[in-house]
Amino acid sequence: MRKFYLTYKDNPKLQQVAGEIGWGHNLLILDKCKQPQEREFYIRMSRTFGWSRSTLEKQIADKSFERWLLNQTNFDETILEDRRARAVLAVKDDYNFDFLGLPPEASERELEDGLIANITKLLAEMGGHFTFAGRQFRLEVEGDEYFIDLLFYHRQLKSLVAVELKKGEFKPEDAGKMQFYLSALDDQVRIEGENPSIGLIICRSKNRTKVEYTLRDVNRPIGIASYNQYSSVDQLPQTIAKYLPSEEVLEKRLTDLPEK
Repeated sequence: MRKFYLTYKDNPKLQQVAGEIGWGHNLLILDKCKQPQEREFYIRMSRTFGWSRSTLEKQIADKSFERWLLNQTNFDETILEDRRARAVLAVKDDYNFDFLGLPPEASERELEDGLIANITKLLAEMGGHFTFAGRQFRLEVEGDEYFIDLLFYHRQLKSLVAVELKKGEFKPEDAGKMQFYLSALDDQVRIEGENPSIGLIICRSKNRTKVEYTLRDVNRPIGIASYNQYSSVDQLPQTIAKYLPSEEVLEKRLTDLPEK
């Protein structure tokens, strides 16, 4: 109780939201999170999404805060403000596929097969509110067939989410192909009342500068992430620390988090 008081006594904003989650949640956050912004993120997420204590513990261990900060999307320019913050939360910067047990040289088809065989674990790693809609989802345009690796539906965003898997490094042309898929999905598959489709490209690795340049003039909502198969997220490379946003940007992103 003393630590709780000392931590939040000068932060009226967090005093209120911390009082809206369980005491066990607060103890976990106090113990595991050292920075005020990190604590605020997990407090708000626990309240907004009703995380259990075990879910919160897993989210902290998986470094969800860092993945949220670092994700690379063009959502600020392509998604309306009322859905933007929730869309940003739906996409991570890096996905942990340690449950696959595949060798580094595994093909894209083997990666896809492994994810489908572990669909429950995949949905948990995606972060909630996703429903699985199909694999190798077929589109036909002017007599030619095209296949989206994985198709999901995000219940809160009310959007189809197309996922393309790449076993190598991200290439700028991958985004052009995804734009094509999203246009076809919106014209042929999206139904009345649904929002425009979202694309997610998950690659074995990515150059952050190339991603930034690629997304700068893309007019469809796309996120570009990497994946790893580390048994512990603590093994993730630390070289990305320089890409963390400034204090001002971080404060704005925390303010923009959805309330429910």
